[in-house]
Amino acid sequence: MSNHPNVQRVADALATAGAAGEIKILDDAVPTAAAAAAELGCEVGAIANSLIFDGDGSPVLILTSGAHRVDTAKVAAELGISKLRRATPEFVKEHTGQAIGGVAPVGHPRPVRTLVDTTLAQYAVVWAAAGIPHSIFPTSYTELLELTGGTPATVN
Repeated sequence: MSNHPNVQRVADALATAGAAGEIKILDDAVPTAAAAAAELGCEVGAIANSLIFDGDGSPVLILTSGAHRVDTAKVAAELGISKLRRATPEFVKEHTGQAIGGVAPVGHPRPVRTLVDTTLAQYAVVWAAAGIPHSIFPTSYTELLELTGGTPATVN
């Protein structure tokens, strides 16, 4: 699976950006923050969930701590859009090239507007998906901001 095209795109994006962490391929899929935290032996809050939302027809990627949920009404108001709703699997695939459960913060066909949950700043190491549910990589809050060109945000 390490040669999966999604994983390769993420690896290429990380290398181009000079990211420090290396992608790990896991034996079992970890499509949720709880599963990833259990596999890695870390707090669920240190998992950066990559959630794609449909913001008035445009994709919005929210990298949120696995310890809480996104307040979509609050975030929509802050972004100045009428509604932010969970994207369909087809919408996610169209805008990221990746399937729900393995969406990485990078490696998408085109840039996606990104918010990075400020809660992630409390963890020295943050783990993010790397293109498929069997892959993950270590990073940091600061590096996530740099990798994605994201905006710091309070999302809960």
